[in-house]
Amino acid sequence: MIKNLLTNNNIQQKYLDKNILKKFLKRFDKITKDINNDISNPKKTLNVLNKNFKFNFQIKDLKKFKNYKTISVIGMGGSILGAEAINNFFRKKINKNIYFFDDLNEAKILTLKKQKSLSKVLFIIISKSGNTIETLSNFIALDIIKKNSKNIIIISEKKNNLLYSISEKFNLFYIEHKNHIGGRYSVLSEVGIVPAYLMGINIFKLRSEISSILRTKEKFFLKESVLKLACLLTKKKISNLVFLNYSSELEKFLFWCQQLIAESLGKKGKGFLPIISNVPKDHHSLLQLYLDGPKDKLFHIFSIKEKSKRKIKLKKITNTNKHLNNKTLGTIKEAQKNALIKTFKKNNIPFREFIINKASEEVLGKLFSYFIFETVIIGKLVTINPFDQDAVEEVKIYTKNYLIK
Repeated sequence: MIKNLLTNNNIQQKYLDKNILKKFLKRFDKITKDINNDISNPKKTLNVLNKNFKFNFQIKDLKKFKNYKTISVIGMGGSILGAEAINNFFRKKINKNIYFFDDLNEAKILTLKKQKSLSKVLFIIISKSGNTIETLSNFIALDIIKKNSKNIIIISEKKNNLLYSISEKFNLFYIEHKNHIGGRYSVLSEVGIVPAYLMGINIFKLRSEISSILRTKEKFFLKESVLKLACLLTKKKISNLVFLNYSSELEKFLFWCQQLIAESLGKKGKGFLPIISNVPKDHHSLLQLYLDGPKDKLFHIFSIKEKSKRKIKLKKITNTNKHLNNKTLGTIKEAQKNALIKTFKKNNIPFREFIINKASEEVLGKLFSYFIFETVIIGKLVTINPFDQDAVEEVKIYTKNYLIK
């Protein structure tokens, strides 16, 4: 169990293999030792989880941007999903208007232009390569690039790329993206921390407990999880990973998880297909398949304990359906979740559960780091490189070739 986060593994033995588990168990300690070494190495991806991680910016240099009440973040994949997850998780406490451009949607650009004076909007443009087609297209289509603009922040690698060249030519505020940190691992680096700071989030609390999982008794759940998940990945009987989300504040975090897991482990004919399923809505569209369809799914159940005050006063209307009277929406949703878990157990359907007792910067930071650790260790156990994504590069090359024609 992780502090302020209740966890539960319910993956039955019939889905596992004792010999495979034994083999992975022997390698676990060696892998975690190597990971600890990587955390200490400033040239390794996992150094981002070091409490002494060195940022390529100074807080004092960001303070001049704090007064903007509207922020627009432009990026794709790992360059923007982390910031979206942070904003979504803390949306009740963030008192700014935050827009995210993470696709090619002309209507979204026109809407922003109609609703806001773009000179009063802070634009944060993020691309590791500095050449991401969608990011560049949105940035240029907004028509905001001007010499010495004071409302633009660019984050990219410091090399020969379009974003860095634009920042140099137009004298725009620039922050270097570390070249050894891939997008999906960058949420706790400049990529996620700069937007989080400007949203008003306490970035020091967000990073305060991110490396503790490997050092404390919390490591037990991590160890149990990676051994079982690596075994499932090896046996290939479970191919779908369904995130059942009972809290809307977690939706974007789960999309961040989706990319992390899909790009890191989807290799060599292996991988889980991560699917985000918002419940209880999907109880009425997908639950039949989940319960009685192919047994190729592992379910992850996510929820945040809610303090719901609004009660249903049914007696004012009717004497029927008394079980709903005086219940809060949170109580009803909790009953639906518990009913699903009971059904899963009865039918031996494998699942894991994550319950957030208290939503805080520390808990979200630990969630980010937990899934990074889990994904990396699983990859190393099954001899997959969790840091590359070679197959994606081929599509990028073909796209560029089509545009050159």
